[in-house]
Amino acid sequence: MKALILEEFSADFQIKNIDKPIPAEGEVLVRIKASGINMLDTKIKAGNAAHAQVTLPAILGIDMAGIVESVGKNVTAFAPGDEVYGMTGGVGGVQGSLAEYAVVDSELLAIKPTALSFKEAAAIPLAFITAWEGLVDRAKIAAGMTVLIHGGTGSVGHIAIQLAKSFGAKIYATGSAENLDEIMAYGATAIDYNAISMEEYVNEYTDGKGFDVIFDTVGGTVLDNSFKAVKKYTGHVVSILGWGSHSLAPLSFRGATYSGVFTLMPLLTGEGRAHHGEIMNKATQLANQGKLKPAVNSEDFSFENITKTYTALEKHSLKNRAIVLI
Repeated sequence: MKALILEEFSADFQIKNIDKPIPAEGEVLVRIKASGINMLDTKIKAGNAAHAQVTLPAILGIDMAGIVESVGKNVTAFAPGDEVYGMTGGVGGVQGSLAEYAVVDSELLAIKPTALSFKEAAAIPLAFITAWEGLVDRAKIAAGMTVLIHGGTGSVGHIAIQLAKSFGAKIYATGSAENLDEIMAYGATAIDYNAISMEEYVNEYTDGKGFDVIFDTVGGTVLDNSFKAVKKYTGHVVSILGWGSHSLAPLSFRGATYSGVFTLMPLLTGEGRAHHGEIMNKATQLANQGKLKPAVNSEDFSFENITKTYTALEKHSLKNRAIVLI
């Protein structure tokens, strides 16, 4: 099969022909139709994501959508010809999706939504799993809750808005002035973070009480401010970028709670993979109900112009993410 091999961090991918993998017990062989490329993928390629535990040479690519070619022993959930998708590799020594085929742990997969193309489906897994783990698994969102999402048009943020909306939450999302219409189109009240302070929007939208749930996709000072903007006692802050050093004092003085999300853990440890498959099945249900649709770049990319894809993402000249079509 043809595959993109990264031999040195920050170097160009090399197109090579390698042996097609054979599925072992519990695995399926997937013919990849589309590979989702997110900002995390660019950090991995640059060698700036030590937590992804990538050893070179490697085939990168975390998200994918494709067609089952064959199945290993004891795989009963999928059969040849099934259209599937999931967050399946590219880290921790697990082959990624930048290849014509990949052997995948069947627990990580779900049937692709019929309402979405392969290109759209490949844009969902990492973003949706991250949003689900934060909003549903950690924060336990429910109808009527006030939910603030930082970065409402980002790859995770715009999916998080749609997920929170499906639960009946009252959603607010931050963005820059040029993104406010897009945020509102997803179903959230848009907050221009350059035009209004945290104290002002907490007062305006919660009468100074704070939000029930704050989902941070930005980190840094945005996370620090989130500790001050959450509701006392019952409020919950979730961050997908809680890496640096942060004072928990403002959160503690409010009697509120905090959770971090590390979506890569099942791929790195092998633990909890079945839950990722369960989450992807939820994504399929929402997409087929018309409640979930990712924003994807209109341009199609290929093995031959993969460098252009990564460069454009790094320069933020692509909207949300790019999709490499195989």
